[in-house]
Amino acid sequence: MATINANFLKLKAGYLFPEIARRVKAYSEANPDLAARIIRCGIGDVTEPLPAAVVDAMHAGVAAMAVRETFMGYGPEQGYEFLRQAIVEHQFAGLGIAADEVFISDGSKCDTGNILDIFGPGNVIAITDPVYPVYVDTNVMAGNTGEANARGAYAGLLYLPCNAANGFVADVPREHADLIYLCFPNNPTGAVATREQLAAWVAYARANDAIILFDAAYEAFIQDPAIPHSIFEIDGARECAIEFRSFSKNGGFTGVRCAYVVIPQTVTGHSGAGGRVPLHQLWSRRHSTKFNGASYPVQRAAAAVFSDAGKAQVAALIAHYMGNAKLLRETCAAVGLPVFGGVNAPYVWVGCPQGVDAWGMFDKMLAEAQVVITPGAGFGAGGEGYFRISAFNSRANVEEVCRRLKALVAHAHPY
Repeated sequence: MATINANFLKLKAGYLFPEIARRVKAYSEANPDLAARIIRCGIGDVTEPLPAAVVDAMHAGVAAMAVRETFMGYGPEQGYEFLRQAIVEHQFAGLGIAADEVFISDGSKCDTGNILDIFGPGNVIAITDPVYPVYVDTNVMAGNTGEANARGAYAGLLYLPCNAANGFVADVPREHADLIYLCFPNNPTGAVATREQLAAWVAYARANDAIILFDAAYEAFIQDPAIPHSIFEIDGARECAIEFRSFSKNGGFTGVRCAYVVIPQTVTGHSGAGGRVPLHQLWSRRHSTKFNGASYPVQRAAAAVFSDAGKAQVAALIAHYMGNAKLLRETCAAVGLPVFGGVNAPYVWVGCPQGVDAWGMFDKMLAEAQVVITPGAGFGAGGEGYFRISAFNSRANVEEVCRRLKALVAHAHPY
């Protein structure tokens, strides 16, 4: 008899974004005359075309595959040297990161889940609340939690409250943790951590012999020069942190797929025998066993992000999306809703009107304005009472969303 991984049965009914898609589909089928009006500001998927430098590089990579003399078969699982070196030179200059500490992959979502393969059972895992659902669900799948309670919180996880009082940046806990998930700029709240706040987390990790899993997928959207882009800007982080980055949102690679993990040789974990083992060694073994590497044309395209033309074109994309975020943020504030994020991140985190919960706001926006947002409750109990609007869209769509939001509030009962 083939048995299953029973941990999957602990998961809540559906992953957040498929549930949103299901509700939108049901609404569209029930209201076919309004379906064409739907504007999607829910899932954080980019909308603008790939930068021209990226497209040219990808074309060149494909062309190389069409000629015997330049054809590329299996590449190194860890990534081609030309891309790993470009990442170090353009993203981590002066931070002591070496090219062989960078591992190329096909997405940060995969990496933040797969990283659990190299950690054993019994670790105390700290999760911010609200949180990107992948961090929680992959720990449930791995058997690192108990059952969920009525609020959706899983036994065995150390939840770190993020709220308006702490600026949606979790405070260092009094309790011990072994693995700590941090995401800055934050998904979903758009919050950023100061250098002092990150230094406190590094100090905590070192004092507790813990590992920080630092998701920096949105670092390119930071506008404030005082805000760190990498955890490795903090002294001591090379001994206690792993960083995840992606080309999805800055280079528009959501449909192309390319990302990377940085694991310094100096980060170690405990073995069962009481010794210490470099995590770099374990991840390299895992990567080589379970992954065959991102494709050659895609890695050529990713390297083009760091060319002079690529940098300028990516900067233009960032400016476009941050312009959208500014419009959304200003509109929500103008209609009297509490607003967070949208300054150093492409997400605007908005308080629901009084008397309306997160999924109620989702239904209201869909039914009355034909706008898809993300209910904060989908990111954990701490997200209840909020919703997220993504700035990834065309300018025309964002301007229309702003008009509809104003009209929705104008015709509603006073909040």
